[in-house]
Amino acid sequence: QLQASGGGLVQAGDSLRLSCSASRRTASNNGMAWFRQAPGKEREFVASINWRGDSTNYADSVKGRFAISRQYGAGTVNLQMNSLTLDDTAVYYCAVSRRAYGNSNPSDYNYWGQGTQVTVSS
Repeated sequence: QLQASGGGLVQAGDSLRLSCSASRRTASNNGMAWFRQAPGKEREFVASINWRGDSTNYADSVKGRFAISRQYGAGTVNLQMNSLTLDDTAVYYCAVSRRAYGNSNPSDYNYWGQGTQVTVSS
């Protein structure tokens, strides 16, 4: 139900834009978020956005570099990633919250995309 795209191989300092599409029925009134999981590490929160697209939250590690966005009530969420570093290498997952807002708790999300690989090389 969630289709993520936009991952790839880039060099450190480059930018990448991820997109995730969910049906309006699934996500139009729900918060959405991006999480990521690097090899050998637990899944971690990256960014979230509320259903209206006017309230966002970011992990400290990506603040000032990443920007999450969506259109009002739309089922598509984007993640603009700038100034990528080697530490950003991971599989990125989009998710739909049970709530109207987003947060960093994975348990609040009941729909998950299949993941898209982002690899940053030096």
